[in-house]
Amino acid sequence: MADPRADQAFESSTHMRTPVGAATRTETDSLGSRQIPAEAYWGINVSRALDNFAISGRPISVYSDFLFGYACVKQAAARANAEIGALDATRAQLIDRACEDIKGGKLHDQFIVDIMQGGAGTSTNMNFNEVIANRGLELAGHPRGHYEHLDPNDHVNRSQSTNDTYPTAFKVGLILSIERLLAELELLERAFRDKGREFVGIVKVGRTQLQDAVPITLEQEFEGFAVTLGKDHASLRDVIRRLEEVHLGATAIGTGIAADPRFVEAARKHLAAITGRAIVTASNLVEATTDVGVFMEVSGTLKRSAMKLSKICNDLRLLGSGPQAGFNEINLPPRQAGSSIMPGKVNPVIPEVVNEVAFAVAGGDVTLTMAAEAGQLQLNAFGPVMAHVLFENLKWMTSAITTLRVNCVTGITANRERLAQQMTSFVGVITAFIPHIGYAAATALAREALATNSSIADRVVASGLLTKEQVLELLSAEHLTRS
Repeated sequence: MADPRADQAFESSTHMRTPVGAATRTETDSLGSRQIPAEAYWGINVSRALDNFAISGRPISVYSDFLFGYACVKQAAARANAEIGALDATRAQLIDRACEDIKGGKLHDQFIVDIMQGGAGTSTNMNFNEVIANRGLELAGHPRGHYEHLDPNDHVNRSQSTNDTYPTAFKVGLILSIERLLAELELLERAFRDKGREFVGIVKVGRTQLQDAVPITLEQEFEGFAVTLGKDHASLRDVIRRLEEVHLGATAIGTGIAADPRFVEAARKHLAAITGRAIVTASNLVEATTDVGVFMEVSGTLKRSAMKLSKICNDLRLLGSGPQAGFNEINLPPRQAGSSIMPGKVNPVIPEVVNEVAFAVAGGDVTLTMAAEAGQLQLNAFGPVMAHVLFENLKWMTSAITTLRVNCVTGITANRERLAQQMTSFVGVITAFIPHIGYAAATALAREALATNSSIADRVVASGLLTKEQVLELLSAEHLTRS
């Protein structure tokens, strides 16, 4: 039996139904005619897409960097077409102005096709073509839908295909999103480094496999967090250079059909000028049209960064565990009450939410990998799900990094008393004596100290193997940690 709620959900997720009595305009395509709300900048292609792809309920406008990237591509194409004489200057200027509006944040409410869509992104491309055309018509003083003056396909989409504009816009948008992430990642790296300086000289127990190992300073531990984040920063920066290779002008399958041969270089030049990026054209446009390797690289690099960040959060949760029955070496800033039943309990909610984002990023990487493998012959049709995964993951990661820095790292304090107490009875310092007394003697003394719960320093002195002065020198923070 059908669930009536499903029909209601579908109805609410489809496009803006024209209210009874509201003004409409008629638009026609190869499948027939439709009534479009007169005030809409989108047209019949978007209308059909909204009925067909009522999937996520999330329009492409949720990813503003993608909209900016697509507007840059359409603007570059219009300028290139005007330069080579494929489009008259008047129409090119109208397209240019409409794209500037979109880049400036206007008309975003008109990009309403679902981010999840079949057709390799054709619905997204047509959403742009129709909005740009109708905004251009408005600028020229013509009613919306009078495409004889400025047509979505013949003019806005001149010398282009979804198959070269969508991936190119995707890349431009990704560059913007990655740079936003990099800015936050750099701030987090700096926060960990600053916190390390705050903890200089604080010696603590190091651990391997959750067992006591050898001493380390809290400064070294937090500096290590900063260094690993710096490596991720470099890796993501390196990926950006590969995103600057595009195949605009390849049109449908890389052969450049329906485009003047001069368009490729003209479009590349204008896109570089518009974006301020070192845009280059792929050496083989047929290969570039079917290849999605760079998107897998972005996803893989982002996953690596997410997993490393998640590991850091695991460490913070362990180091701050307790406060009575855990490590209790550092104090994470209390952000909210941790239990509805246990009074006074405070949980490490900020590291936890970063862990959750990292899990989502890893899952997204699996989705993107499957989508990349599913490509066939001259085109991979699954760009939309790749775009959703990467823009979503980049957005979440950027927010997670910000909240980790602002709501956690900058407020961490060291539990100095607890750390000092641990070091006074820490048997692991015996490792520092091995070069002077040998492994076998060190092992025997360590066992005695553990069995009697006595000081390892006292045991070494009592053995006569080293003097008290020698022991104190070997147990100095400088010698134990090389700090």
